[in-house]
Amino acid sequence: MTLRIQRFLAFAIWLLILVAAAVTISRARFTADLSAFLPNHPTAEQALLIDQLKDGPASRLLLVGMQEDSHASAAFTASDAMLAQLSRRTAATLRGDARFLSVNNGEPVTAERDRALLFDHRYLLSPAVTRERFTTAGLRAALEDSLDLLSSSAGLMLQPLLSRDLTAEMVRLIDSFAGGSERNVVDGVWMSKEPARRQALLLAETRASGSDIDAQEADIAAIRAAFDSARASLVTVGSSAATARLVVSGPGTFAVAARHTIQSEASRLSAIGSLIVATLLLTIYRSFRALVLGVLPMLSGALVGIATVAAGFGVVHGITLGFGVTLIGEAVDYAIYLFVQGPRVASDGIEDASNAREAASFWPTIAIGVATSVIGFAALMFSGFAGLAQIGLFSIAGLVTAALVTRFVLPTLMPAGFAVRPMPALGAALEKLVHRASRGRMPVFVVAFAACLVLIAHRDRLWSGDLASLSPISAADQATDAQLRRELGAPDVRDLVVVSAPDEEHALAGSERVVAALAPMVADGTLAGVDAASRYLPSAATQRARQAALPDDAALRANFAAAAVGLPFSHAHFDAFFIDVAHQKSAPVLTRADLDGSSLGLAVRALAMPHDGGWTALIALRTPNAGAGATVLPSERLRDALAPLHAGADAV
Repeated sequence: MTLRIQRFLAFAIWLLILVAAAVTISRARFTADLSAFLPNHPTAEQALLIDQLKDGPASRLLLVGMQEDSHASAAFTASDAMLAQLSRRTAATLRGDARFLSVNNGEPVTAERDRALLFDHRYLLSPAVTRERFTTAGLRAALEDSLDLLSSSAGLMLQPLLSRDLTAEMVRLIDSFAGGSERNVVDGVWMSKEPARRQALLLAETRASGSDIDAQEADIAAIRAAFDSARASLVTVGSSAATARLVVSGPGTFAVAARHTIQSEASRLSAIGSLIVATLLLTIYRSFRALVLGVLPMLSGALVGIATVAAGFGVVHGITLGFGVTLIGEAVDYAIYLFVQGPRVASDGIEDASNAREAASFWPTIAIGVATSVIGFAALMFSGFAGLAQIGLFSIAGLVTAALVTRFVLPTLMPAGFAVRPMPALGAALEKLVHRASRGRMPVFVVAFAACLVLIAHRDRLWSGDLASLSPISAADQATDAQLRRELGAPDVRDLVVVSAPDEEHALAGSERVVAALAPMVADGTLAGVDAASRYLPSAATQRARQAALPDDAALRANFAAAAVGLPFSHAHFDAFFIDVAHQKSAPVLTRADLDGSSLGLAVRALAMPHDGGWTALIALRTPNAGAGATVLPSERLRDALAPLHAGADAV
């Protein structure tokens, strides 16, 4: 095979590879998900964190605030009533959008369903149901409490309820569920508590997972469109809604913003870097043709590197692009070596023997350099972090491609007699600079010594293990998220106890045991409270135990008759109570499906979910002064309280 044919084949193969790489990149998916820099084989705690970041209920929540524009004139600011109207109209539009599982803004859209569920299943849901409450003494105490309530100003309103719910289980349930709510309601919707900067608040749960950035971006756009439509409809009637603006936060918002930031920063910095390199090379080469030829290996390496990562991992992380392009920047050196020392092509396209021998001695040296770089980056390929493995694969594929393009493709593109013209003046200046630096050893040593002292002095802060340092999210956006989360009481994955179980029943039972173990910490104020799925849907075993605590109809009526002696209550007034107790004693236990369409169902879905063939239950811990950063949970006491539960069948 002649040299001309060999070079033609090399050129053709290079073009085919570039076309294939371009096609692969056009179909690639790019992400800013920082979970790529978490371990591939994580511990149970790390696995939970990754799952919550990608697909957990908290990752699906979008926190929305509607507020007046800070730049609006005081005479035209949006009032609370106007913000409430905006909230209602925006929520109504979003509730009709199939992309959202739920949209809550404080309106009682599920209130009637919630009340019916609580009342119809109060004896199965109330943790206060015990055998003692239905004995003669227990019923006597309930009747005396009822007598006090009936004599109060609310007695007439409570009379129908007390005749059916003598032990006041409904009242206890409502107080229990409302006790953890810190949301402020104004004009029927959630409103922030700060009167100086009022916001109408809304919480939307997306159907798409938090890791689906494209879907999250579309969901955020739908929220903005609904808000714009609501504002426009109010502006047409002459309201002050024109001054209102929308604030959206949450994991999905952060993911979308991070992707945009990484893409824009990568494009901008790459353009700046390319311009600087091009200017430098053009200054040295003094030839536009040499400049184009010099960057071809680097560009080819970058394309092949991205395509290889996309093919190998299915997704390309934005940070991989930033690090990878920087690392394969050394590919520019290969072309410089070729131009300065490489073979020349005669006018007939044939390399002479002396140039061939020069190339033969030159390229093995470059090959050794490429090999050492590949070996170094190969260590990243075996990393337990997918992000680092991507950087390793990107760099290896890019450097090898750049070297091969320089060796086999550039010579076919170099015109006859091509040479980089020397710059003796620049060379002499650099030589003089090096000579002066070699004579000033003492200043160099002083600088090196001072640098060592600085490193020693700051050794405790030299390395950062905080993954948040990689986040492109601004401090202002993080503060906005914290403020909205605090006002809405949205779940936070920072303080959680996790129960893993083979099925939902065991997960709910494990959740109940955790809640019981933490009850002393709630009682003494160490914890402001806990939130668990078992609070809204007790395990079947617990529901059956409560049914067993209910007496049969004859015993209940007898106990009531004894308890009512001397009190102005007749047996007939409580027939509905006896019927309800008898019905719930034999009723089927409450299931997740029974809660569909209610706020209880939303809470259960957020705190208990299937996972990898099993189930996971989350117990959210509320700290005193939550959101203000004033309280840190006593981790050791938490571990001591939960330690006995580790011996059970479920993992806590």
